Amino acid sequence: MTDLDASTPRRETKPPQATGVHVEPGAVVASASPAAQSGSAHITEPVSYDAVLLSGFGGPEGQDDVLPFLRNVTRGRGIPDARLEEVAQHYRAFGGVSPINEQNRALRTALQEALAAAGLDLPVYWGNRNWEPYLDDVLAEAARDGVRRMIAIPTSAYSSYSSCRQYREDWADALESAELSGTLQIDKVRQFFSHPGFVEPFAEGLREAVASAESAGHRRDAIEVLFTTHSIPSADAALSGAGAFDDVDGGGYAAQHLAVAEQVIADAAPDVSWQLVYQSRSGAPSTPWLEPDINDAIAALDRRTAAVVVPIGFVSDHLEVLWDLDREARETAEESGLWVTRVATPGVHPTFVDALVDLVRERVVGRPVGERASVTRIGPWFDVCRPGCCAKAGAAARPAIAGIMP
Repeated sequence: MTDLDASTPRRETKPPQATGVHVEPGAVVASASPAAQSGSAHITEPVSYDAVLLSGFGGPEGQDDVLPFLRNVTRGRGIPDARLEEVAQHYRAFGGVSPINEQNRALRTALQEALAAAGLDLPVYWGNRNWEPYLDDVLAEAARDGVRRMIAIPTSAYSSYSSCRQYREDWADALESAELSGTLQIDKVRQFFSHPGFVEPFAEGLREAVASAESAGHRRDAIEVLFTTHSIPSADAALSGAGAFDDVDGGGYAAQHLAVAEQVIADAAPDVSWQLVYQSRSGAPSTPWLEPDINDAIAALDRRTAAVVVPIGFVSDHLEVLWDLDREARETAEESGLWVTRVATPGVHPTFVDALVDLVRERVVGRPVGERASVTRIGPWFDVCRPGCCAKAGAAARPAIAGIMP
């Protein structure tokens, strides 16, 4: 449950991709608790867990880590180091250290304390998808500690390949690498975009930001709120959301973000203009990604004197927030003559931490769906991912857990 010893040599590669998944006889969900093995969309019977698995994206913690980390992130895409070095400059500007690991250490501590305060005696293990502590090492540690069933919390609130299914694939990779596929069970909390504890910190921040803009002399009708999230390939977005939003441009990924934005605006600034924008796109320029880009949206603002950026796609102020928003988007706004401010991400806001505890508790007690906390027009999401949900466009399905295969 602790970070790896500092004297341990750096491991530069994440676990290899799994070639199969362990499925109990008669089960349709791999490496799952008995309650989840049947594949029911919502699990409403109590489940006893031994621990919580907090799963992060990971990030480098020194200049020598940057390129190996980026190779892990882009594994299988054939991107040369020269191209990766262009992205690496963002990390190098911060000394090669991504803030995300320290943020997840803080979140793990806060979550552990909140679970204890709530009477849930569950240790919290933290593992990363792309850098130390790697998931397979953490799962091996948990197994040595006697853990046999975990409830996993990804540090992402929404449905898409990169924010949901890729976590599930990496858990399958880690279980196979640690030789625990038939021993350790991992369930996943539902996507938590609709939980009030995720929404409320953004609403709180937006109220304060609009008040600051007004104090700086800007009328409410001259303020534009830009709700921003990570752009993803349009083809991937169309496959998100378990087919529930096939009629929405951007699929479930866009629909969920729009639902959060609508709720935050309704709670904090219903009379202020707003839009959903995207950031941090990568990949070939010829591949369509969700738009508009935040910089293009800022440059196109008309009859506005102030912009408030609300990063609803992120749970902490990691590098893509600090660089893409606090540097690049701010520069674009200032070049356009706009007053600009950014709302903080939830981080370790007590309301958000309590929401994560609530997500664990609802599975421990088997809370009925109608009694689960949810404030957006899209209600509580699935506990067990649906078949094909959040698939990678154009790619064959890889082994994944916490969902019905494929």
